[in-house]
Amino acid sequence: MTVSVPFEISVDRILGGRLAIAQPRDGYRAAIDPVLLAACVPARAGERVLDLGCGVGTAALCLAWRVAGSRVTGIDLQDDLIVLAQRNARDNNLADRVEFQRGDVLAQSAGNFDHVLANPPYLERARASISPNPIKAQANVEGAAVLSDWVRAAVAMVSDGGSVTFIHRADRADELCALMGVGLGRLTQLPLLPKVGAAPKRVLVQGVMGAPHSLETLPPLVLHEAGGAFTGAVDAVLRDGVALPMLVDGALTASR
Repeated sequence: MTVSVPFEISVDRILGGRLAIAQPRDGYRAAIDPVLLAACVPARAGERVLDLGCGVGTAALCLAWRVAGSRVTGIDLQDDLIVLAQRNARDNNLADRVEFQRGDVLAQSAGNFDHVLANPPYLERARASISPNPIKAQANVEGAAVLSDWVRAAVAMVSDGGSVTFIHRADRADELCALMGVGLGRLTQLPLLPKVGAAPKRVLVQGVMGAPHSLETLPPLVLHEAGGAFTGAVDAVLRDGVALPMLVDGALTASR
């Protein structure tokens, strides 16, 4: 089915070619962040997952592909991206379990999802250089909804015992953990290092609704080898759709 959007699109394959993702050719383009985010969500068959700020649906579709029987809903403010996300669900034969609709983070007040994930804009508007490309600008720079609003929405939409998982800039990890700790317990943060010896650029943070308050920082996950190739653990996630549990028996693992 052909869809009409007011910009050029490209179709890129992820998870080793298993998924085809239509996305804007210029401006913001999904990279590895949504794939890593989806890999950390501990969803199981039959559970309901919400993707806040889903964009073209990359994280939602990766999760649905990995967890057979899961049901995923994605919301985003940008109508054109929702059109592409819906196309992507159809083209990847996942429309029976994945739905996308226009939705505002500021309008989320109560829900009953087993898991919520979010890849919000990373930059505070007052400190950002805003791109003239509106899609890139909305993806990268906070708008009316700031980070505290994203966390508040995620906490409001998750059920007791469910998880909330964010990916964000590492330099905002303390802020993110403080915000998530207000409504969630058993916080775990996983720093992502570009290479051995480098400072982390991204962080994954996960919390559980109703769990006792605690915060654990896992050993960093190194993304690239010295030569630039992805490390084995990261390549397994990006190419084969392997799960990346945040914490299993006290250790970071990668498993099917």
